[in-house]
Amino acid sequence: MEVQESYPFDVEAVRADFPILDRKVGGDPTTIGQDDSDDIPLVYLDNAATTHTPEPVVDAIVDYYRGYNANVHRGIHQLSQEASVAYEEAHDTVADFIGAAGREEVIFTKNTTEAMNLVAYAWGLEELSAGDNVVLTEMEHHASLVTWQQIGKRTGADVRFIEVTDEGRLDMDDAAEKIDDDTEMVSVVHVSNTLGTVNPIRELADLAHERDALIFADAAQSVPTRPVDVTDLDVDFLAFSGHKLCGPTGIGVLYGRESILESMSPYLYGGEMIRRVTFEDSTWEDLPWKFEAGTPSIAQGIALAAAIEYLEGFGMERVQAHEELLAEYAYDRLTDLGYVDIYGPPGDERGGLVAFNVEGVHAHDLSSILNDYGVAIRAGDHCTQPLHDTLGVAASARASFYIYNTVEEVDALIEAVSGAHELFA
Repeated sequence: MEVQESYPFDVEAVRADFPILDRKVGGDPTTIGQDDSDDIPLVYLDNAATTHTPEPVVDAIVDYYRGYNANVHRGIHQLSQEASVAYEEAHDTVADFIGAAGREEVIFTKNTTEAMNLVAYAWGLEELSAGDNVVLTEMEHHASLVTWQQIGKRTGADVRFIEVTDEGRLDMDDAAEKIDDDTEMVSVVHVSNTLGTVNPIRELADLAHERDALIFADAAQSVPTRPVDVTDLDVDFLAFSGHKLCGPTGIGVLYGRESILESMSPYLYGGEMIRRVTFEDSTWEDLPWKFEAGTPSIAQGIALAAAIEYLEGFGMERVQAHEELLAEYAYDRLTDLGYVDIYGPPGDERGGLVAFNVEGVHAHDLSSILNDYGVAIRAGDHCTQPLHDTLGVAASARASFYIYNTVEEVDALIEAVSGAHELFA
């Protein structure tokens, strides 16, 4: 059976929602939008970095600015009330999407990185001290690794790393040793943005909770690509970014257990997050607003809800199935070339991305050559420098897939990789 026949939905119909996919690339970048008759079709395979935005989400942003642009929670007039309702209901949409108990457990941030920093500073600086430890993994994104590393330096807490096996999986025996009675926080990536590994979050949560530690899941690569339920995972914190799930940039989400968030002091201070202010002291607004200081990203929050509703139209199970189909197909095709090193688990045991290196071709050179074919991939360390050190490579190329990608685009990737290899042979 043809791979295309296994698509879980009509991919061509999906692509119609993304006009940017009709772009031609190449030539002089200063002439974008002008004569592109000599340019070539875009094959966008950089979705782990950011996804594109469908028309319904763009419409949600435009509708806000054209129809009810106003600040939230600050006005009695109609526009402010309409904006406030839409912004607050966006929290409800997110809560339902990830299985949170309610909007009280959903904090809007700029991105996953800010969500990590919020917890590290608001919780970590207060709770950690010398003798404590925080357990990460060798495959952590810098958003987690650097943040907890620096908090460890400030508090005296030890930062430990669960080892990664040769197959790109977590060594769970090592995890059981590293997570001990002195562990206060386990912070782990759900789906590795380099290896594609899907980590056993619930098993790690059980290990953490047995030691009275908390667990924070970096879900930047998982929430956009598969069903994620914070109750099923039993996590205390979870974070993701809107721009990786068809939403706009500038909006992210921190989920936190209400009881823990209630006990934490705010990370940022100012307007919106206060209940009462005197010259001597201040008190804080209820959740989630006490962690959303100042004018929030209103349009972005509303558009994030629109993006979630768009994805729910497919069903996240089908989004996952499509990603995994393309990842396995790409893994197999790259393996068949015979001169490609692929990092992480086998093709049928990974998320929707493949990081690799081509024999004799630096990843940056490969990305540049692929760009000449119209194929957009990522090249570098993918904000996982220590992991690349462990792998023994300076950089890797990464192709990552989403709902609008096709088998034919994977074939275009393979053709471009073959051309690059021939050029350097």
